[in-house]
Amino acid sequence: MSQLLPTTLVGSYTQPDWLIDRDKLGKQMPPRVRVGELWRVAPEWLEQAQDDATLLAIREQERAGLDILTDGEVRRESYSNRFATALSGLDLDNPGAITSRSGKPIVVPRVVGEIRRLRPVQVRDIQFLRANTNRKIKITVPGPFTMAQQAQNEFYKSDEELALAYAGAVNDEIRDLFAAGADVVQIDEPYMQAYPEKARKYGVAALNRALEGVTGTTAVHICFGYAALVEGRPAGYSFLTELSDASVQQISIETAQSNLDCSVLSTLPGKTIILGVLDLSNQEVEAPELVASRIRRALPYIAPERLIIAPDCGLKYLPRHVAFGKLVAMVKGAAQVRSELQAETSSISKQESQAIA
Repeated sequence: MSQLLPTTLVGSYTQPDWLIDRDKLGKQMPPRVRVGELWRVAPEWLEQAQDDATLLAIREQERAGLDILTDGEVRRESYSNRFATALSGLDLDNPGAITSRSGKPIVVPRVVGEIRRLRPVQVRDIQFLRANTNRKIKITVPGPFTMAQQAQNEFYKSDEELALAYAGAVNDEIRDLFAAGADVVQIDEPYMQAYPEKARKYGVAALNRALEGVTGTTAVHICFGYAALVEGRPAGYSFLTELSDASVQQISIETAQSNLDCSVLSTLPGKTIILGVLDLSNQEVEAPELVASRIRRALPYIAPERLIIAPDCGLKYLPRHVAFGKLVAMVKGAAQVRSELQAETSSISKQESQAIA
């Protein structure tokens, strides 16, 4: 990273009201199976409409001043279901059901055969993003551990076997995404936080299998759930330091809403941290000074060269003007701290030069 404290999204950006029924979207948990009725556009025009909405997301990220762009996950009903329902081994016509991490029943894919990737799922998405910006680009894929928890397993002997099967499919996708031009691929693993005991048994093993042989820059996002849907935040992560053994270079975490004790960052040596500094539980646009203060809280525990600045989680559930305003505040807050650090470095260099003279 040439830029100190570069800025990015975690993944999602707001989808326009003309594209998706945002009221219906916000009144249910993130779907694990396909929910076509969420889209306001007829199927024959949907891809074109999603392309147009993706262009809007790209341009708004550029206008806000982000350094690393995503496609806003505009083509997705949720962060996970588009990929998770494109695999073999599923009975999509007769889905299963589980209790979600929030304790509510939810319909999920039913695994009845071998999980394999049939074809590239998001390669066109990254190609479209690459063709429409000159900035660095990132794309996200759902993690194997999380997908295993979001399915009803009727085929594999254990959830661990299921997670490793999902990991093979994710590995195939990640390789193709880098080949298609991705600068960063992020794996979303929120369920590691929700089910830490299971995650300790096989979460990192599944994650490392998904990254086997991958040479590009990779990240993992671990969070407490969408703030719009999951109320409250614990005082700290129940699964985080274990990721020091993962093959990823970057770890994306929340610190804003939870007011996280950033001393935990010192337990992740060698990892770049994607630092969440936007509170997504409300529609108040933070002042840049508040964003800057959230960045400064991390600096006693991690070198600024190992920080990337981002929202806590995806912006999917925020109104568009609020999401954009928060991004602008984030970029300005990062710029404030960047200027302070550069001034401090310049002052130290000047003092050292004077001492030598």
